[in-house]
Amino acid sequence: MKRFGHHLKLLFSDKKPSQSQTKQLCRGFCQGTKVVSRNQDDFAMISPRIKLRDGRHLAYLERGVSKDVEKYKIIIVHGFGSSKEMNFLASQELIDELGIYLLQYDRAGYGESDPNPKRSLKSEALDIQELADQLELGPQFYVIGVSMGSYATWSCLQYLPHSRERRRTTRAWHKR
Repeated sequence: MKRFGHHLKLLFSDKKPSQSQTKQLCRGFCQGTKVVSRNQDDFAMISPRIKLRDGRHLAYLERGVSKDVEKYKIIIVHGFGSSKEMNFLASQELIDELGIYLLQYDRAGYGESDPNPKRSLKSEALDIQELADQLELGPQFYVIGVSMGSYATWSCLQYLPHSRERRRTTRAWHKR
């Protein structure tokens, strides 16, 4: 938990949250890996989706504050046995206070998103970039991977051009 809180301080480097805020946010990420159960009868497409350049669709879910007032844009990538519907247990008061806009999406082949038969590390990063571009998140956003979703986060560092500067900054910070 301390290590995760340490990473959050890096995430919120311009204005560090208080220790209690960090603990609350950590609790939300650590406990938020459970999938919200849905009634099997409600299996119709209900989430907004974007159409990717290759014709596939990605379903997404927006939470937190609106994009007009956000201070931090965070894309959360779910793990193997989960989806965009996973719980995020940080209180709404904390999310509002910190100005966090959350974007959760179904990775290719999960939930309401179409499968990608040519899936690769690079395609995961490009899906995230295209999702961010179509939803007009701008050039700076954070990506947090939960469990197996961490490999998609790593692929963003590897393949997205604007994330290379962030990677150099992160490496320098870890060497201290």
